Amino acid sequence: MQRTEVKKMPIQPFDQSGIIRGSDGIKRYQGLTPSLVTMLRSSVEKAPQAEAIVEVGGPRITYRELWDRCARIAGGLKDAGISRGDRVAIRLGNGLDWCLAFFGIQLAGAIGVPVNTRFSESETQYVIDDSGSKFVFQPGQPLPEGKPFAIDDASPTEVAAIFYTSGTTGFPKGAMTTHENFVSNIENCRRVMPLPFDGSTRTLVSVPLFHVTGCNSQLLTTCAAFGTTVIMPAFDVQTFLRLIGDERITSLVSVPAIYWLALNQPNFREIDVTGVRWVSYGGAPTPPDLVARILEAFPHARVGNGFGLTETCSVATFLPHEYSTKRPETVGFAAPVVDLKLDESHYEPGVGELLIRGPNIVKGYWNKPDATAETFTDGWLHSGDLARLDDQGFVQIVDRAKDMVNRGGENVYCVEVENALAAYNAVFEVAVLAVPDEMMGEKVGAVIVPKPNVRVDVPDLLAFAETRLADFKIPQYVVVRGEALPRNPGGKILKKRLREEIAWGQPVR
Repeated sequence: MQRTEVKKMPIQPFDQSGIIRGSDGIKRYQGLTPSLVTMLRSSVEKAPQAEAIVEVGGPRITYRELWDRCARIAGGLKDAGISRGDRVAIRLGNGLDWCLAFFGIQLAGAIGVPVNTRFSESETQYVIDDSGSKFVFQPGQPLPEGKPFAIDDASPTEVAAIFYTSGTTGFPKGAMTTHENFVSNIENCRRVMPLPFDGSTRTLVSVPLFHVTGCNSQLLTTCAAFGTTVIMPAFDVQTFLRLIGDERITSLVSVPAIYWLALNQPNFREIDVTGVRWVSYGGAPTPPDLVARILEAFPHARVGNGFGLTETCSVATFLPHEYSTKRPETVGFAAPVVDLKLDESHYEPGVGELLIRGPNIVKGYWNKPDATAETFTDGWLHSGDLARLDDQGFVQIVDRAKDMVNRGGENVYCVEVENALAAYNAVFEVAVLAVPDEMMGEKVGAVIVPKPNVRVDVPDLLAFAETRLADFKIPQYVVVRGEALPRNPGGKILKKRLREEIAWGQPVR
């Protein structure tokens, strides 16, 4: 007798209420606030005396104080000649001032440009120049202040911020993020965990605010929930552990490397984690055994895995608590207003580039029409990630279409590092690869072929790289190879074969 295979039905793990699909094919939440300005104003009105932001070792302010200070900063920007739609860069590190600058820019009707503080000086200057920023919040300088000012008519389609990502050609690309993108991501975060919007959330920010996880999924989401955002100016694992109890943290969001480090501390068992109700991880590959350890370490928490990009304004898919041990190899399901499909035209059956559509997809890349046209087609974002998408809706990331290293949540494009190293006078050929790492997921490795009869001085090569690359992009493993790199008939380096041939040895930095 012939057996009939029973097709599994899609799973709907998240709240789907109040969602409509527009004529453009995109699903949207009904009734969302139109902008970040109205979002913040609403929280101020609901809980003016509630604690809004805590800088560890620094000030603590309420929502009323947050609004008043940001309105004065908006007035100061206006006095400095900043008009609606002007770009304003933020070069500050994690802390209250970063938040004041970001919201002050929004109240002024300008466009925030968060700058990666790990960028080299040349990368930083490129971001400022490319964005055309007319004002820069600089570390060590006072925040501008003037007569309180706040716009009240920002539309959902207006660009509110430009987040720069590492570029495949060596130049960062600015993702134009609209108010609709931000508020849609806030609602995605609210539903996938799910989070209470009643003022009870206290989140600990241990990742940079210039990234979409720290800003969009922690700071902005917690502010919308009129909860408290506790910000670490610099990461220290013992401080991280201490703050969980001292600040009555209920929600943790971080990269796997930080959880790995925290759980490996000898005194972790002494930490009071009973108040933690939500723990999410993402931004880098997460081994199943680490997932199991996180679940054991936070027994009172819902645990989930978020996946997203700068271009998706943070969350695109989420693996909720109920499936954390059942399908830990996946990144879960599409967020409620997100559509997914695979472009299988160039890959093996069942595998394709993950395409993503939704109101959280950014408007495009600032000043880069060609890159925008290539990445955003007919409303779909080409993610650059190769995936499987099964009948139940589970997404499994299997590879990358782009040659990239994911170092603890920081994307490092191999060609950018290769170009920098190739400029060193002793280098004939170079290939940059991901080196598996238990803590960071991956680290940057370089295979160097020297010019004939020339010796490569590795410390000098790395010092050379420091003048051209952000610290996290500089290789931590270097192998000097005496034979040519393997290439296909078209001249392309065979990196899969190279990985099999290379023994990395000890890290060089």
